[in-house]
Amino acid sequence: MYRPALLLLAFSFAMPACALADEINVAVAANFTAPMKVIASRFEQATGHKVLAAYGATGKFHAQIQNGAPFDILLAADDATPAKLDQENATVPRTRFTYAIGKLVLWSPQAGVVDGQGAVLKSAGFAHLALANPKLAPYGLAAVETLQKLNLYSALQAKFVTGENIGQTYQFVASGAAPLGFVAMSQVFEDGKLKSGSAWTVPARLYSPIRQDAVVLAKGAGKPAVTAFIAYLKSDAARAVIRAYGYDLVYDH
Repeated sequence: MYRPALLLLAFSFAMPACALADEINVAVAANFTAPMKVIASRFEQATGHKVLAAYGATGKFHAQIQNGAPFDILLAADDATPAKLDQENATVPRTRFTYAIGKLVLWSPQAGVVDGQGAVLKSAGFAHLALANPKLAPYGLAAVETLQKLNLYSALQAKFVTGENIGQTYQFVASGAAPLGFVAMSQVFEDGKLKSGSAWTVPARLYSPIRQDAVVLAKGAGKPAVTAFIAYLKSDAARAVIRAYGYDLVYDH
């Protein structure tokens, strides 16, 4: 009479480790889309866990998390939003760290449009300039700071085409809706090389450092898959991917 139970017990011990795999929900800043897809795929292969990633503006994610969105982890485009979430008791304490430092680039999909010093911004030869919403996207704020430092903000403001996030901003430029725009280096560079078009890497002195922090959110507390993903994000394998897309790293592991 105990045979079915014994068979079930034996089967449970024979199940592969991947049967214990879990799903995690990660809110990811739009600028980190390309490297995140690589990192998530390799993490899934290594662990069997499944990553469900949503990409968008950090400011919008903040509002969604406040309203109960089921995210386990936030990979922000800044350090201010995760710090706010810490203060709002929406995170697991002492899990916040800087996973990347972003770089701003002025880019056009056409060769020869953007020069190596960004002097094109002083010309009147373009109708539109794309940038992300500075109220929602740190890369948009960095673009505004750059133009202000160059004393060009007022002169160019009427030409702005504003994206909700840096992903949409990239699409504006790539589609030709704007001939050039401020995007994240990770969107147009790989392995240190410009993938297409022409670009100016904006000097870091022209904008505040784009420190991108990760944090475990309250909904991710105690989940082994969440702990595993954070450990993987700090690993040499993930760090190599992050560097390949043009980010700097500041933390040790």
